[in-house]
Amino acid sequence: MALPLTLLRSGYERLIRPVLFAAHGGDPELIHEQMIHLLAGPGSFGPLRGLARLLADSPGRPTRVAGIAFGSRVGLAAGLDKDASAVLSWRGLGFGFAELGTVTAQGQPGNPRPRVFRLQSSQALINRMGFNNPGAATVAATLAARGVYRGNNAAGLPVGISIGKTKLVEVEDAIDDYLASLRILAPHADYLAVNVSSPNTPGLRSLQDGGALAGLVTALVTQTRTLAANTDVPLPVLVKVAPDLSYAQLDEVIEVCAAAGVAGLIATNTTLARDGLAPADQPLAPQAGGLSGAPLSQRALEVVTHLTKHTELPVIGCGGIMDPDQAMAMFDAGAALVQLYTGFLYRGPALAAAINARDLAKLRP
Repeated sequence: MALPLTLLRSGYERLIRPVLFAAHGGDPELIHEQMIHLLAGPGSFGPLRGLARLLADSPGRPTRVAGIAFGSRVGLAAGLDKDASAVLSWRGLGFGFAELGTVTAQGQPGNPRPRVFRLQSSQALINRMGFNNPGAATVAATLAARGVYRGNNAAGLPVGISIGKTKLVEVEDAIDDYLASLRILAPHADYLAVNVSSPNTPGLRSLQDGGALAGLVTALVTQTRTLAANTDVPLPVLVKVAPDLSYAQLDEVIEVCAAAGVAGLIATNTTLARDGLAPADQPLAPQAGGLSGAPLSQRALEVVTHLTKHTELPVIGCGGIMDPDQAMAMFDAGAALVQLYTGFLYRGPALAAAINARDLAKLRP
């Protein structure tokens, strides 16, 4: 497996990525939309079916987190498949689980374009998408049309759904807004991720504050327990945190989440910091939005390390995982799972399979 994966990565980075990044005038969002369109189309992959079969057949390290059986410990982060249209394709690209969304109760267009910027010398992105999505009811219908329901493994992997606050809803009304999304999407989600950490929705990050977070997650956990009552299929709630929180703020998040019955934490979302950018990318540094990719690697690892040292809750490591070494560092820091976003775009579909191979090799004597 090592040689094919090496060749796949090399072929992607030397041949496919330059063409891909130049398409549509180099507009990262248009390229992203075209990629999702192709993955969601009939037959999903067409000429890429052989590649998909190779990656899907690459074994991963099975684990159980929050009551869910994962075939491997490498997943897709929220943000790539916002409307769930490509849900049936992610297993074929080597992922062991996929987190869809972020989805809001009401459909919304997001922030004005341009709103995604590629910082190629830094292997990074800045985005201020603003939770653009068709709304919870449309996403639920998309999943229903594909036969994806909680616990049925129709997508070949566990499916998480990230939910966020509708922009037009005031922060003081956020609980009802999140609950509306939860009720609509619960039948299709193996877990729900509560996004209170995106920097691109006004006031959203204030929901990470202790009192506001306690009210929100308590309401969501209570609702999921009601919905999952009389079934054998759990519906765990996880909370995604920002990398820009202080350690004291992270400790408050831990305390609130543990008390409310949250099943795990995802660390981290994008950052408002601009540390570690290459000189060539400095002109883009003033762009508003969250930074992801290689410059986030160290801080994301620091946050994961702090969380795992201070809580028994499982932690999903996310942020700046650009190669298998960085994924292994997350696992060594105590992460139960990892997620890819920007690393997938820069390194291609062989990255997840390469991490799976390294992770599985650690089990062998």
